[in-house]
Amino acid sequence: METETETRDFPVVCVGGSAGGLDAYIRLLQHLPCDMGVAIVIVNHLRTVATLLHEILPHYTAMPVELITDHLLIRHNRVFIIPEQRDLHVLDGAFRLEPISKPRGWPDVITVFLRSLTEHWSGKLVAVIVSGYDGDGAAALCGIKDVGGITIAQKLATAKQPDMPGSAIASGCIDFILSPEEIAQEIIRIARRNT
Repeated sequence: METETETRDFPVVCVGGSAGGLDAYIRLLQHLPCDMGVAIVIVNHLRTVATLLHEILPHYTAMPVELITDHLLIRHNRVFIIPEQRDLHVLDGAFRLEPISKPRGWPDVITVFLRSLTEHWSGKLVAVIVSGYDGDGAAALCGIKDVGGITIAQKLATAKQPDMPGSAIASGCIDFILSPEEIAQEIIRIARRNT
C-alpha cells in the first residue's frame, strides 16, 4: 500500500498536444526509459472522437499505458491518457474527471489540467507543449514556472502543426524549445535530479 507521501512526491510530466501530436508522443516515448520515476500524462484535444492513444502508444513504450478513469491513482513509471469530452483535474493524489467545460470552439483541457496540477500536486511539475492547433496550455505556463516547474515547447520545425508550441513560446514562459527526442533527454535529466 502506497502512503500519501509516496503517491505525491514524484514528478508529473504533462504532454499537451493536438493535431500532429501522435508523431510527437511516439518520438518522445521511444526515447524514455520505463523506470524514471515520473508519471507521463498525455492531454490531447478530443471533443467527440474516442481516443485510441491507449491502444497505439503501448507499441512504443515499455511503461504501462492507461486510459484515465475517475479517481485513478497517479503512479510513477506509467503513461496516462485523457479520455475524450472530459476536463482533467488532480485531487488527493488521484485523477478527477469532469464534463468538458468548453464543449464548443477550441478546448482548453491542457490549461485546465496544468492549473489543477499547480494547486494540488506537491511533486515536480513539467509542462510539455507539442504539435497542435490553437494555443491550449499557453495560459497556464507562467503558473507552472511560479511553482518551480519546468516548461518545454516542441521545436517548431519538428512539429507537424506549430500553432500550439508557437503559442507556448509566445507566452514568454518557456524554459526549453526542443525536438521530441531532446525533450525526452531533458525529462530524463529532471527525473535524475529528483532522485
